[in-house]
Amino acid sequence: MNSLFQILPLGIFQQIGPMEMFIVLVVVLLIFGPKKLPELFRSFGKSIKEFKKASSEIEDDIRTAMEAEPDTKSTDTTEKELNLKADDK
Repeated sequence: MNSLFQILPLGIFQQIGPMEMFIVLVVVLLIFGPKKLPELFRSFGKSIKEFKKASSEIEDDIRTAMEAEPDTKSTDTTEKELNLKADDK
């Protein structure tokens, strides 16, 4: 499976190391301040949780639909055959 870095031209993000992450953290701390930072990360965590929940629900719906699809086709075919036989009489 292709990673995001292989699909999109985001080569700059491949070179981020611990020092760069520390600098980003300091800049975020300066922009939002120490009082807003926990609230910001809390809302970010909730957003990630909701995204994972929604994607999991979509995957379950797709799996259910794929499993149920062959059964409905055979039922539809049988009903059509019965209707054709009834029309012949």
